[in-house]
Amino acid sequence: MDYQPVLIQKHARPATAKRSSESRYWRQFRHPVFVKDYAPITSIHFSPAKPHRFAVTSATRVQIYAPRTQKVTKTISRFKDIARSGCIRVDGKLLVAGDDTGLIQVFDVNSRAILRTLDSHKQPVHVTKFSTQNPTQVLSCSDDTTVKLWDVPSQAAVNTFISHTDYVRSGQVAPSNPHLILTGSYDATVRLYDARTNECEMVLGGSSSSSGSAKVPVEQVLMFPSGTVALASAGPILRVYDLVAGGRCTRALSNHQKTVTSLAFDSSASRLLTAGLDQMVKVYDVSTYKVVHTMRYPAPVLCLAISPDETHIAAGMSDGTLSIRRRRPKASDSMDDTPFSADALRAGTYESFLGGALSFIGQGKVKSKVKSRPIGDVDELRVESKRKKRLRDYDRLLKGFKYSAALDSVLRKQVPPTTTFSLIQELIHRDGLRSALSGRDDVLLEPILRLLVKHATDPRFGEMVCDVAKVVIEMYTPVLGQSPLIDSLFLRLQKKVATELRFQQELVKTRGALDMVFASAALALAETSTPIAAS
Repeated sequence: MDYQPVLIQKHARPATAKRSSESRYWRQFRHPVFVKDYAPITSIHFSPAKPHRFAVTSATRVQIYAPRTQKVTKTISRFKDIARSGCIRVDGKLLVAGDDTGLIQVFDVNSRAILRTLDSHKQPVHVTKFSTQNPTQVLSCSDDTTVKLWDVPSQAAVNTFISHTDYVRSGQVAPSNPHLILTGSYDATVRLYDARTNECEMVLGGSSSSSGSAKVPVEQVLMFPSGTVALASAGPILRVYDLVAGGRCTRALSNHQKTVTSLAFDSSASRLLTAGLDQMVKVYDVSTYKVVHTMRYPAPVLCLAISPDETHIAAGMSDGTLSIRRRRPKASDSMDDTPFSADALRAGTYESFLGGALSFIGQGKVKSKVKSRPIGDVDELRVESKRKKRLRDYDRLLKGFKYSAALDSVLRKQVPPTTTFSLIQELIHRDGLRSALSGRDDVLLEPILRLLVKHATDPRFGEMVCDVAKVVIEMYTPVLGQSPLIDSLFLRLQKKVATELRFQQELVKTRGALDMVFASAALALAETSTPIAAS
């Protein structure tokens, strides 16, 4: 009869918070790098073009960081006052930024030269962004309540919108239509402008606080790439507006404790990231708008951005800290960079490696010249030999009746406790537990006692721990006092068992008290429900 391996028993896991696939993905953004600045970080923007450098705006300068090294490669400091909203164009060659004097400047990223100066606003400009569809246009939003669309080559304002009545601190040109502009203001309204008519086409109602009729300023707005849905944050509330349905608010989410300061999409716009003054970053699934992951930061977060290739998450905080989280992409994420591409094969790179066995038919197709030949005769039958399953170390030792060595092999740190106690159960069934525990010195006895101390209160193994502890105490009580380490482990085991007994006694008392309360409540309910006989 063949040897039967040890059957690993499956136990119900303790109730713990399960990590979803979403949480596991976002937890891959690890090894954060913290860069300390002397002023709050007010804006972060990743370049859409590779290598996806990102602009960080703080104090009177805009710094360009390299994503691979997290080091500053360029510093643009030609501002007279606090710089705002450094934004890199879609081709990665130009950068636009405003400042608190109302001046807007367009820079060449490589040479840091000022290419254009747009001087029309009279108060601080908090938003400067290039149009995605029309890279020669720049959107600006100012504290003078105006919104302007600029033509960069002529340095002239193409459109000026004056519908807002308070500071305009957020705005965006629609990703799908260069004529539509979404803005949010401290007058608690979100407005959609059309550059063709120079009019406000839609007002997405005022945001009131929950306690009264006071208006809450709109901090950030964001439009989906399709241009049919808009998001706006006012205070801790995030609202979703359906632009196709006339700007109707379809959802209002309140998952932050303080003001939401930044909104960002991932590369596919399937996940939304929100940052707030409560030092939290929430990740939403936009299909259900449920929070799938939460990240905590050491200070209130003012701005947040995720790289287009989803390898970096950068967050700027009010204390001047810049946090950069990194994720290593899998090999499947970068298929374009694989060496076995059609272009490389066509260039003959692997001709010597493959022995000239490849020929090319058409564009990008590969066909082998070597034909596979059948092995053996046509009528030949091949009988596959049965493969023997290799035994694990503890099974191999058990098979040789080496009980003590088998127990030692499962007392290592990398072995899960379910395997360890399954082997102990097998030793009990074989009547070999005493043989496995006998003849041990303090070095060999230590891991057994540590196992008992660790799992004495585990409901999965508590009964077996008691059985093993009884045998160990019976065998090694006569030699106590010879090793301080073994004596201390025995004392820890005694204290842990005593603590668990007191805890179980308290649970029994609590259960008895609850049973009395439930019984009296059931009796009172029965008396009140009894019909009163007619007199």
